[in-house]
Amino acid sequence: MKLLDGNYCAQQIRLEIATQVASFKAEGRRAPHLAAVLVGNDGASRNYVGMKVRDCEEIGFNSSLLHLNENIAEADLLAKIDELNADNDIDGFIVQLPLPKKIDEKKVILAINPRKDVDGFCPENVGNLCLGFPAFISATPNGIMELLRRYDITTEGKHCVVLGRSNIVGTPMAILLSRNASPGNATVTLAHSRTVNLKEVCRSADILVVAVGKTEFVTADMVKEGAVVIDVGQTRVSDTSRKSGFRNVGDVDFDNVKDKCSFITYVTGGVGPMTRASLLQNTLKAYRQNQGAHYV
Repeated sequence: MKLLDGNYCAQQIRLEIATQVASFKAEGRRAPHLAAVLVGNDGASRNYVGMKVRDCEEIGFNSSLLHLNENIAEADLLAKIDELNADNDIDGFIVQLPLPKKIDEKKVILAINPRKDVDGFCPENVGNLCLGFPAFISATPNGIMELLRRYDITTEGKHCVVLGRSNIVGTPMAILLSRNASPGNATVTLAHSRTVNLKEVCRSADILVVAVGKTEFVTADMVKEGAVVIDVGQTRVSDTSRKSGFRNVGDVDFDNVKDKCSFITYVTGGVGPMTRASLLQNTLKAYRQNQGAHYV
Protein backbone atom coordinates (compact mmCIF):
# COMPACT_ATOMS: atom_id res chain seq x y z
CA MET A 1 0.00 0.00 0.00
CA LYS A 2 1.21 3.48 -0.90
CA LEU A 3 -0.37 6.73 0.25
CA LEU A 4 -1.33 9.25 -2.40
CA ASP A 5 0.15 12.33 -0.78
CA GLY A 6 -2.04 15.27 -1.72
CA ASN A 7 -0.11 17.60 0.54
CA TYR A 8 3.14 16.94 -1.33
CA CYS A 9 1.59 17.22 -4.80
CA ALA A 10 -0.30 20.39 -3.89
CA GLN A 11 2.91 21.94 -2.58
CA GLN A 12 4.63 21.17 -5.90
CA ILE A 13 1.77 22.81 -7.79
CA ARG A 14 1.95 25.91 -5.59
CA LEU A 15 5.69 26.16 -6.23
CA GLU A 16 5.13 25.89 -9.98
CA ILE A 17 2.48 28.61 -9.91
CA ALA A 18 4.57 30.85 -7.65
CA THR A 19 7.37 30.74 -10.23
CA GLN A 20 4.97 31.94 -12.93
CA VAL A 21 3.57 34.67 -10.69
CA ALA A 22 7.08 35.92 -9.98
CA SER A 23 7.71 36.20 -13.73
CA PHE A 24 4.50 38.20 -14.19
CA LYS A 25 5.57 40.63 -11.49
CA ALA A 26 9.06 40.91 -12.96
CA GLU A 27 7.44 42.04 -16.22
CA GLY A 28 5.53 44.73 -14.35
CA ARG A 29 2.19 42.92 -14.46
CA ARG A 30 -0.12 42.55 -11.51
CA ALA A 31 -0.56 39.22 -9.75
CA PRO A 32 -3.60 37.00 -10.35
CA HIS A 33 -6.50 37.91 -8.05
CA LEU A 34 -8.87 35.39 -6.44
CA ALA A 35 -11.88 36.55 -4.42
CA ALA A 36 -14.00 34.46 -2.06
CA VAL A 37 -17.51 35.18 -0.83
CA LEU A 38 -18.37 33.67 2.54
CA VAL A 39 -21.92 34.00 3.84
CA GLY A 40 -22.41 33.38 7.55
CA ASN A 41 -20.17 31.75 10.13
CA ASP A 42 -20.16 28.03 9.37
CA GLY A 43 -16.98 26.74 11.01
CA ALA A 44 -15.93 24.35 8.25
CA SER A 45 -16.52 26.98 5.56
CA ARG A 46 -14.58 29.62 7.46
CA ASN A 47 -11.66 27.24 7.91
CA TYR A 48 -11.66 26.21 4.28
CA VAL A 49 -11.83 29.78 2.94
CA GLY A 50 -9.05 30.73 5.36
CA MET A 51 -6.82 28.03 3.88
CA LYS A 52 -7.53 29.33 0.38
CA VAL A 53 -6.52 32.83 1.42
CA ARG A 54 -3.27 31.49 2.92
CA ASP A 55 -2.57 29.56 -0.29
CA CYS A 56 -2.89 32.82 -2.24
CA GLU A 57 -0.48 34.59 0.09
CA GLU A 58 2.06 31.77 -0.24
CA ILE A 59 2.24 31.88 -4.04
CA GLY A 60 1.92 35.64 -4.50
CA PHE A 61 -1.71 35.87 -5.62
CA ASN A 62 -3.83 38.82 -4.58
CA SER A 63 -6.88 37.70 -2.63
CA SER A 64 -10.07 39.27 -1.32
CA LEU A 65 -12.49 37.86 1.22
CA LEU A 66 -16.04 39.17 1.32
CA HIS A 67 -17.51 37.94 4.60
CA LEU A 68 -21.23 38.64 4.49
CA ASN A 69 -23.84 38.38 7.22
CA GLU A 70 -25.83 35.12 7.21
CA ASN A 71 -29.03 37.20 7.10
CA ILE A 72 -28.12 38.91 3.84
CA ALA A 73 -30.99 39.04 1.36
CA GLU A 74 -30.67 36.95 -1.75
CA ALA A 75 -30.98 40.06 -3.93
CA ASP A 76 -28.11 41.74 -2.07
CA LEU A 77 -25.88 38.69 -2.52
CA LEU A 78 -26.66 38.63 -6.24
CA ALA A 79 -25.77 42.33 -6.40
CA LYS A 80 -22.38 41.56 -4.81
CA ILE A 81 -21.81 38.89 -7.44
CA ASP A 82 -22.60 41.42 -10.17
CA GLU A 83 -19.95 43.72 -8.69
CA LEU A 84 -17.36 40.94 -8.80
CA ASN A 85 -18.32 40.06 -12.37
CA ALA A 86 -17.70 43.68 -13.39
CA ASP A 87 -14.40 44.12 -11.53
CA ASN A 88 -11.60 43.67 -14.08
CA ASP A 89 -8.98 43.42 -11.33
CA ILE A 90 -10.56 40.18 -10.06
CA ASP A 91 -9.77 37.23 -12.31
CA GLY A 92 -11.88 34.62 -10.60
CA PHE A 93 -14.07 34.20 -7.54
CA ILE A 94 -15.93 31.58 -5.59
CA VAL A 95 -19.07 31.66 -3.48
CA GLN A 96 -18.42 29.21 -0.67
CA LEU A 97 -21.09 26.55 -0.29
CA PRO A 98 -23.31 25.69 1.47
CA LEU A 99 -25.34 28.89 1.63
CA PRO A 100 -28.12 29.70 4.12
CA LYS A 101 -31.31 27.82 3.24
CA LYS A 102 -33.22 30.97 2.29
CA ILE A 103 -30.80 31.59 -0.61
CA ASP A 104 -31.26 29.64 -3.84
CA GLU A 105 -27.83 28.18 -4.67
CA LYS A 106 -28.83 27.64 -8.30
CA LYS A 107 -29.58 31.35 -8.74
CA VAL A 108 -26.19 32.19 -7.25
CA ILE A 109 -24.33 29.78 -9.53
CA LEU A 110 -26.17 31.09 -12.59
CA ALA A 111 -25.26 34.68 -11.64
CA ILE A 112 -21.49 34.06 -11.81
CA ASN A 113 -19.75 35.04 -15.05
CA PRO A 114 -18.49 31.74 -16.54
CA ARG A 115 -15.14 33.39 -17.31
CA LYS A 116 -14.68 33.98 -13.57
CA ASP A 117 -16.23 30.71 -12.40
CA VAL A 118 -13.04 29.13 -11.06
CA ASP A 119 -15.13 26.63 -9.07
CA GLY A 120 -16.36 25.23 -12.40
CA PHE A 121 -20.01 25.08 -11.34
CA CYS A 122 -21.69 27.21 -14.03
CA PRO A 123 -23.71 25.42 -16.74
CA GLU A 124 -21.43 26.78 -19.48
CA ASN A 125 -18.33 25.28 -17.87
CA VAL A 126 -20.08 21.99 -17.10
CA GLY A 127 -21.36 21.81 -20.67
CA ASN A 128 -17.90 22.52 -22.10
CA LEU A 129 -16.48 19.78 -19.87
CA CYS A 130 -19.02 17.30 -21.25
CA LEU A 131 -18.18 18.28 -24.83
CA GLY A 132 -14.42 18.25 -24.28
CA PHE A 133 -14.11 21.99 -24.87
CA PRO A 134 -11.87 24.26 -22.75
CA ALA A 135 -13.50 24.87 -19.39
CA PHE A 136 -12.93 25.58 -15.75
CA ILE A 137 -13.26 22.12 -14.27
CA SER A 138 -14.70 21.57 -10.81
CA ALA A 139 -11.76 21.73 -8.42
CA THR A 140 -12.15 18.42 -6.57
CA PRO A 141 -12.37 16.06 -9.57
CA ASN A 142 -9.71 18.07 -11.40
CA GLY A 143 -7.46 17.76 -8.34
CA ILE A 144 -8.01 14.01 -8.25
CA MET A 145 -7.07 13.73 -11.92
CA GLU A 146 -3.88 15.69 -11.20
CA LEU A 147 -3.10 13.34 -8.30
CA LEU A 148 -3.49 10.32 -10.59
CA ARG A 149 -1.30 12.00 -13.20
CA ARG A 150 1.51 12.85 -10.81
CA TYR A 151 1.61 9.31 -9.42
CA ASP A 152 1.58 7.81 -12.95
CA ILE A 153 -1.48 5.70 -12.16
CA THR A 154 -2.77 4.01 -15.30
CA THR A 155 -6.44 4.68 -15.99
CA GLU A 156 -6.65 3.62 -19.64
CA GLY A 157 -8.65 0.44 -19.99
CA LYS A 158 -9.30 0.24 -16.26
CA HIS A 159 -12.69 -0.10 -14.62
CA CYS A 160 -13.34 2.96 -12.48
CA VAL A 161 -16.27 3.14 -10.09
CA VAL A 162 -17.32 6.58 -8.90
CA LEU A 163 -19.52 6.24 -5.82
CA GLY A 164 -21.67 9.37 -5.52
CA ARG A 165 -23.33 11.40 -8.29
CA SER A 166 -23.16 15.02 -7.11
CA ASN A 167 -22.79 17.82 -9.65
CA ILE A 168 -19.65 18.98 -7.85
CA VAL A 169 -17.70 15.71 -7.60
CA GLY A 170 -19.25 12.47 -8.82
CA THR A 171 -20.68 13.42 -12.20
CA PRO A 172 -17.70 15.49 -13.47
CA MET A 173 -15.35 12.83 -12.07
CA ALA A 174 -17.03 10.17 -14.20
CA ILE A 175 -16.78 12.39 -17.29
CA LEU A 176 -13.08 13.13 -16.75
CA LEU A 177 -12.16 9.47 -16.25
CA SER A 178 -14.02 8.35 -19.37
CA ARG A 179 -12.96 10.99 -21.89
CA ASN A 180 -10.16 10.52 -24.43
CA ALA A 181 -7.24 11.96 -22.45
CA SER A 182 -4.49 10.96 -20.06
CA PRO A 183 -5.49 10.26 -17.35
CA GLY A 184 -8.74 9.00 -18.82
CA ASN A 185 -9.87 6.37 -21.32
CA ALA A 186 -11.35 4.32 -18.49
CA THR A 187 -14.57 2.37 -18.41
CA VAL A 188 -16.62 4.15 -15.76
CA THR A 189 -19.53 3.09 -13.58
CA LEU A 190 -21.29 5.92 -11.76
CA ALA A 191 -22.81 4.26 -8.69
CA HIS A 192 -25.09 5.68 -6.02
CA SER A 193 -27.59 4.81 -3.30
CA ARG A 194 -30.00 3.15 -5.79
CA THR A 195 -27.35 0.96 -7.41
CA VAL A 196 -28.27 -2.72 -7.22
CA ASN A 197 -25.57 -5.00 -5.75
CA LEU A 198 -23.49 -1.96 -4.76
CA LYS A 199 -20.92 -4.03 -2.86
CA GLU A 200 -20.20 -6.17 -5.90
CA VAL A 201 -20.02 -3.13 -8.19
CA CYS A 202 -17.47 -1.44 -5.93
CA ARG A 203 -15.46 -4.65 -5.61
CA SER A 204 -15.10 -4.80 -9.40
CA ALA A 205 -13.28 -1.45 -9.50
CA ASP A 206 -9.63 -1.08 -10.39
CA ILE A 207 -10.00 2.54 -9.26
CA LEU A 208 -12.65 3.47 -6.70
CA VAL A 209 -13.53 7.13 -6.07
CA VAL A 210 -15.77 7.56 -3.04
CA ALA A 211 -17.82 10.73 -2.50
CA VAL A 212 -21.00 9.78 -0.64
CA GLY A 213 -20.70 11.85 2.54
CA LYS A 214 -21.25 8.84 4.81
CA THR A 215 -18.52 8.07 7.33
CA GLU A 216 -16.59 4.85 6.72
CA PHE A 217 -19.24 3.68 4.26
CA VAL A 218 -16.80 1.68 2.14
CA THR A 219 -15.57 -1.34 4.02
CA ALA A 220 -12.87 -3.88 3.21
CA ASP A 221 -15.29 -6.36 1.64
CA MET A 222 -16.22 -3.69 -0.96
CA VAL A 223 -12.65 -3.27 -2.25
CA LYS A 224 -10.73 -5.43 -4.72
CA GLU A 225 -7.17 -6.51 -3.92
CA GLY A 226 -4.73 -4.04 -5.47
CA ALA A 227 -7.32 -1.36 -6.14
CA VAL A 228 -6.63 2.38 -6.10
CA VAL A 229 -8.97 4.07 -3.62
CA ILE A 230 -9.66 7.83 -3.59
CA ASP A 231 -11.58 9.03 -0.53
CA VAL A 232 -13.25 12.41 -1.08
CA GLY A 233 -15.24 12.42 2.16
CA GLN A 234 -14.33 14.32 5.28
CA THR A 235 -16.66 14.48 8.26
CA ARG A 236 -15.86 15.85 11.71
CA VAL A 237 -16.91 13.46 14.48
CA SER A 238 -16.61 13.75 18.25
CA ASP A 239 -13.57 12.16 19.85
CA THR A 240 -13.05 12.83 23.56
CA SER A 241 -9.63 11.16 23.46
CA ARG A 242 -8.25 14.07 21.43
CA LYS A 243 -7.40 17.51 22.69
CA SER A 244 -9.49 19.10 19.94
CA GLY A 245 -12.48 16.99 20.92
CA PHE A 246 -12.97 15.72 17.36
CA ARG A 247 -11.34 13.87 14.48
CA ASN A 248 -11.89 13.83 10.73
CA VAL A 249 -13.31 10.66 9.22
CA GLY A 250 -13.56 9.80 5.54
CA ASP A 251 -16.10 7.85 3.50
CA VAL A 252 -13.71 4.87 3.51
CA ASP A 253 -12.90 2.67 6.51
CA PHE A 254 -9.21 3.48 6.04
CA ASP A 255 -7.71 1.26 8.75
CA ASN A 256 -9.38 -1.88 7.41
CA VAL A 257 -9.20 -1.04 3.69
CA LYS A 258 -5.63 0.25 3.31
CA ASP A 259 -3.86 -3.12 3.28
CA LYS A 260 -5.93 -4.26 0.27
CA CYS A 261 -4.94 -1.25 -1.86
CA SER A 262 -2.07 -0.48 -4.17
CA PHE A 263 -2.71 3.25 -3.58
CA ILE A 264 -5.05 5.07 -1.23
CA THR A 265 -5.66 8.61 0.00
CA TYR A 266 -5.91 9.49 3.65
CA VAL A 267 -8.77 11.66 4.89
CA THR A 268 -6.41 14.52 5.74
CA GLY A 269 -3.65 15.37 3.28
CA GLY A 270 -5.29 13.58 0.38
CA VAL A 271 -7.99 15.11 -1.80
CA GLY A 272 -8.49 18.35 0.17
CA PRO A 273 -5.11 19.95 -0.63
CA MET A 274 -5.48 18.97 -4.28
CA THR A 275 -8.88 20.66 -4.44
CA ARG A 276 -7.34 23.91 -3.22
CA ALA A 277 -4.40 23.57 -5.62
CA SER A 278 -6.80 23.02 -8.52
CA LEU A 279 -8.63 26.22 -7.58
CA LEU A 280 -5.33 28.10 -7.86
CA GLN A 281 -4.69 26.53 -11.27
CA ASN A 282 -8.12 27.66 -12.45
CA THR A 283 -7.45 31.17 -11.17
CA LEU A 284 -4.15 31.30 -13.05
CA LYS A 285 -5.99 30.20 -16.18
CA ALA A 286 -8.61 32.92 -15.65
CA TYR A 287 -5.84 35.48 -15.18
CA ARG A 288 -4.22 34.52 -18.46
CA GLN A 289 -7.54 34.82 -20.26
CA ASN A 290 -8.16 38.17 -18.61
CA GLN A 291 -4.71 39.44 -19.59
CA GLY A 292 -5.14 38.50 -23.23
CA ALA A 293 -3.96 35.99 -25.79
CA HIS A 294 -0.26 36.58 -25.02
CA TYR A 295 -0.61 34.57 -21.82
CA VAL A 296 -3.05 31.90 -22.94
